[in-house]
Amino acid sequence: MSTNSLLGIINYPNESRGNDYLFRVALKAVVMNKDNHILVVKETGRDWWDVPGGGIDHGESIKEGLSRELNEEVGYVGNFQYEPLEVSEPRILADRHMYQIRITFLVRPINVNFQPGEDGDEVQFVDPETFNNSDLRTEQEIYRYSQLAIERLVTLMGINEQGDTRS
Repeated sequence: MSTNSLLGIINYPNESRGNDYLFRVALKAVVMNKDNHILVVKETGRDWWDVPGGGIDHGESIKEGLSRELNEEVGYVGNFQYEPLEVSEPRILADRHMYQIRITFLVRPINVNFQPGEDGDEVQFVDPETFNNSDLRTEQEIYRYSQLAIERLVTLMGINEQGDTRS
C-alpha cells in the first residue's frame, strides 16, 4: 500500500482492489437572526466574508466540531440545535492539495451574542441579499445558504410563504 499525500489517494498496487480516497470534512454553520439576516465572519488574515466553520478534527463529533468552530471564529459559547442543510460534492482544494466535502448546517443557538473569536477579525449579521451579486464565490454561497436556511426555518416554524401559520 502506498499513499499519495498530495490528494489523499491510497493506492493498493499489489491487490485487485481500487484506490481509497481520504477527504477533509468541513463543517459550516448558518445562523440566522429574527430579521433573517445571516451571521458572517471575516477570519483573521482574510478580506472576504464567510459563514463560520472549518474542518472537523479527528475524533470530534459533529456538534463538538461546530461548537469549536463557532467559538474560534465568532466567540460563541453555549448550547445550540443543528441540522444539515446541504452536503457538497467532493472537490479538490488546490491550495491544500486535498479533497474536501462540506456539510452545511442550520444552527439555532440559545443566544445571539457573537464577537470575534481568536480566529475572527469581524463578525456581524448581514442582509444576505448583500452577497447575491458578489464577485467572490464564497460570498455568493452566503446568499445561497441563507435561502436554504429560510426554507428550512419556514418548514420548522409551520409558516407558509405569506407568513400565515399553517393549520
